[in-house]
Amino acid sequence: MRLLNYLSLLMIALLIGLVACSSNQSSEDIKEKTAQATAEIKQGAKAVAEGVREGWSRDKPLNLNTATKEDLLKLPGITPVQADRIIAGRPYDDPKDLVTRRILPKTEYDKISDRLTAKKQS
Repeated sequence: MRLLNYLSLLMIALLIGLVACSSNQSSEDIKEKTAQATAEIKQGAKAVAEGVREGWSRDKPLNLNTATKEDLLKLPGITPVQADRIIAGRPYDDPKDLVTRRILPKTEYDKISDRLTAKKQS
């Protein structure tokens, strides 16, 4: 679906380019419009990529016992200090340990609980 949106943006940009080329506009106007269209396409592509990344991470719960600080920081609301505290508190038997050990407040935990697991390493 997002790919379709990206392709739609690309087609719009190409149509703008064709219209600009067919009318009697200065080359500066054409360059400006092309630059604007390119910027819009780049922004759309970044949004698509971010959405794909977020979708992949939502499908796979994050293991509190092996997650990197960068992985933890991708969770909504997690600060660098909280990520360090999570790492320092390892190992975990259950994601709820974040609340019972007072590493995260329950309100913050509730926002991310569905994205967490606590698998022990073998």
